[in-house]
Amino acid sequence: MLEKDTLIKVINRDNGTVGYTIPDLGNLHRNFQPREEKEVTMDELRKLSYLPGGMVILKDCLIIKNKEALEELLPEVEPEYFYSEEDIKKLLLTGSLDQLMDCLDFAPIGVIDLVKELAVRLKINDISKREAIFEKTGFNVNKAIEINKETDENEIPKEKTRRTTPVSSTSAVTGRRTAPPKYKVTVTK
Repeated sequence: MLEKDTLIKVINRDNGTVGYTIPDLGNLHRNFQPREEKEVTMDELRKLSYLPGGMVILKDCLIIKNKEALEELLPEVEPEYFYSEEDIKKLLLTGSLDQLMDCLDFAPIGVIDLVKELAVRLKINDISKREAIFEKTGFNVNKAIEINKETDENEIPKEKTRRTTPVSSTSAVTGRRTAPPKYKVTVTK
C-alpha cells in the first residue's frame, strides 16, 4: 500500500477542463487543463475516490500513471484506459474495425471523446469506422468534417503566394519570337 504522501503522476485525458474540490484537504481545489499532467499525492487521489463523482473522474477523465495506485483505486481497468493520442491515431488510421469497436465498447469516456476528435481532425477515410463511431456514440464524423470544411472556407482569405515558378524563366521578354536576321548594312553616297 502506497504512503499517503507518495506523489502520483496524473494526466487529464479529456478535451475539457477537469476539476474537483476535496473538503477533507482544506477545500483543496484542483483544475486540469486538457492533456495537462500533474503530480498529486496518493492521499488526494484516495479522498477524491470517496467523493460523489470522484470515481467517474478517476476512471473516465484522468489517467493514473502509477500501477500500484491504479490497482488500489481502480482494480479492474480495460486496456483502452491506457490509450494515448498516438494509440488512437494508430487505431483510426491502421487498426481494424473490430479494434475500434472494442475501444468504443470498453474505453473510458475521455478516450471515446478523443476518438471522435481525432476522427474529425484526421478525416479518417474508412467509412465503416465513421459509421461505427456514429452507431456507438451518436456522433456524426461526416457532418463534423463537412462543418469544419465550410468553416475553413468562410475564413478570411489568405494572402496569395506562389506554389511554383512561372513557366518562362527569362526575366525580360521582347516582342520578337526569333532572333533578328543578320543584314549587312552598306551606305552609298
